[in-house]
Amino acid sequence: MTDHPYPPGEPAADGDGGLRAAFGGLTTRGRSFLAAGAAAVVCSYVLGQEGLLRVGLLLAVLPVVCVLVLHRTRHRITGDRVLSPARVTAGQEAQVRLRVANVSRVPTGVLLVEDQVPWVLGPHPRFTLDRMRPGGHREVAYRVRADLRGRYPLGPLRLRLTDPFGMCEVSRGFGTHAMLTAVPYCEPLPPLRMSGDAAGRGDGSLRTLALAGDDDIIPRAYRHGDDVRRIHWRATARTGELMVRREEQQRRAQATVLLDTRGVAFAGAGPGAPFERAVAAAASVAVHLLQLGFTVRLLTDTGAWLSGPDGVGGRAGGALDPADAAGTLLDALAVVDHSEAVGLSAAQEALRGDTGGLLVAFLGGLSPQEATRVAGLRRRGTTAFAFLLDPVAWPGAHLGHPNAFVPLHTLHAAGWTALAMTPHLPFPALWQLAGTPAGRGGSAMGTPGYGGPGGWA
Repeated sequence: MTDHPYPPGEPAADGDGGLRAAFGGLTTRGRSFLAAGAAAVVCSYVLGQEGLLRVGLLLAVLPVVCVLVLHRTRHRITGDRVLSPARVTAGQEAQVRLRVANVSRVPTGVLLVEDQVPWVLGPHPRFTLDRMRPGGHREVAYRVRADLRGRYPLGPLRLRLTDPFGMCEVSRGFGTHAMLTAVPYCEPLPPLRMSGDAAGRGDGSLRTLALAGDDDIIPRAYRHGDDVRRIHWRATARTGELMVRREEQQRRAQATVLLDTRGVAFAGAGPGAPFERAVAAAASVAVHLLQLGFTVRLLTDTGAWLSGPDGVGGRAGGALDPADAAGTLLDALAVVDHSEAVGLSAAQEALRGDTGGLLVAFLGGLSPQEATRVAGLRRRGTTAFAFLLDPVAWPGAHLGHPNAFVPLHTLHAAGWTALAMTPHLPFPALWQLAGTPAGRGGSAMGTPGYGGPGGWA
């Protein structure tokens, strides 16, 4: 996009595709005339009928003349589009405005214009445009709806030219492209009471001594502009030069969101599939934590950091504003897809040596061995939440261990707050349950509404 409402488009090329492409555009009527003319010429030669020869030549020449005339048509057309908005939530609509202009010195006839859109957004929009004078333009608009997250290219425009007799039809591509991004739907989540490294640090909150950076030397040399009240006299006397005390810096609360994308851990596809539910829940948690001032990292089972190992966002000195950071994370989640991995060893390796912070994992079907591996991701004294796919509650998703209670029990024993995700319980309610003593202690599996090892009733 540019500052101009309509970015400059590329004009349709004159005679685009060449003479061979023009003959390839013969319609059924044109091919029929050509075949009938050839047959009449042959019959006139066999039967010796000169009148039939003239008829045959007329039938054969007419589509050829139409092809040549259409091939020589000199339309100089530009097409521009504006997508509003360029980023939508899955299930929402976006408006596409098209501007088609005639930049040639001759007027156009009636034009049939078709825009190219992915089939998941609906049929290709077609418009009939009236005659345009030299320098004139027409504006049209249509709406698209993305029911599934992803990135969808729009364009180019296709101009369909046809002769008055309907013998030939030629299509030419022109105009700019646009990209529609459909991000996962984020649900507002209730605040949870957390402690330790998981309790976010806002402005004016708990401060800790800096652990890295230019001001971390204990003490450091005096710099021009330093407050004289920070001079460390004992170190100054020992070194013979002015030294100042180290500064206190604000610590950023860090959160890691682990998303299991293994194809073997999820079954089904489409807006209601369990994998899409996990992606939407991960997006909701990531945005919620950014709003609380966390620096959020996104990690997949492949060991790939979707937002970088240092994370994005956070009010406490993060590189991006929380709103911009949320957009970055949602754009990454918009295109995440199933991986071919069969285990979670790559994610474990990526988190090796991690210093802590809040850990939130969204997992598919787990075997007992994989559950043990996930349990080892939690560091001592840190807060960790796990939301697991219940393979019994999701139709057709019999993956991992058939009894969801086994991996849940393994994670609870390792200090995780682990709950089963089912299609019947909204995620905000599940998130709120994770902050209660029943959810943290694992006794939620015995509370009303939970159907035992099979999941929520």
